[in-house]
Amino acid sequence: MWQKLCLLLCASLALVACTATGEPAEGQDISPDGGIASSGSVSKSSSSTDAPDGKSDVFDKLDWVKIPNAFITRGINEFSVNSFSIATTEVTQKLYELVMGGLPKQSKAGDERAVSNVSWYRAALFCNEFSKLSGFDTAYVYKSIAGDSTLVDLTIDYSVKAVRLPTENEWEIAAHGGTTTTYYWDTDVASKYAYYGQTAGPDEVAQKLPNEYGLYDMAGNVAEWMNDWYDTYPKSKIANYTGPAKGTYRVIRGGGWSDKVTVLAPKEREKLNPAQSKETIGFRLVYSTGF
Repeated sequence: MWQKLCLLLCASLALVACTATGEPAEGQDISPDGGIASSGSVSKSSSSTDAPDGKSDVFDKLDWVKIPNAFITRGINEFSVNSFSIATTEVTQKLYELVMGGLPKQSKAGDERAVSNVSWYRAALFCNEFSKLSGFDTAYVYKSIAGDSTLVDLTIDYSVKAVRLPTENEWEIAAHGGTTTTYYWDTDVASKYAYYGQTAGPDEVAQKLPNEYGLYDMAGNVAEWMNDWYDTYPKSKIANYTGPAKGTYRVIRGGGWSDKVTVLAPKEREKLNPAQSKETIGFRLVYSTGF
């Protein structure tokens, strides 16, 4: 009798101990991206609740929006795009200096102003540093750095969990905010949503109204670097298209603070040598778990 009571008591204590640890029961599935919206809806919340496991404080410097699996139509082709997260604002001067330890020359200084005058290569280096500080892998793999931050023998690894620049398709889907109109504000007053037609440099981020996904300055303020080399779009369907394998110019989207309103439409494209920088060009971050 006493032997049976002891066995029951030991089993009860073991059950309480397992429950107290917070460990999942055997066979229970735990999502590595807990709290992220399922396919078909956009999750709008701060990084402190939706950030992936293993992040550091630097990831919390930005808010992120989770974009579900989607597709974009170009001509008669549909290009599918896997789910990704995108920062609600452009990288600021304060964040750039925090990560890189310094700033390029700015036409208009201010901690919360969008950073500009950053070449594509320097933006890629920033992404790698941001990824490492956040406890992730790095997407940009290269042999050496030459000249003014030119990355020699560069490849982009899209299979890893990392922070990087958006592809054209990712950015355009995010910029439209679920709309199909020329501008994401449709026929509303453009200046309510975009900082453009100016002469004095970039503004502080998030001073205009966001799009329907909660993303600020997807038009105006600073134009934004894309990951893709500039070229014509392919004529066949390609899942998670990342641009041509090589090229001369990298794509720029969104229009900058000095541009006309016609340049601000999400479909509009610009291009620039990745080693060059301009006071009208900055960048925005994407976080991806790989595809």
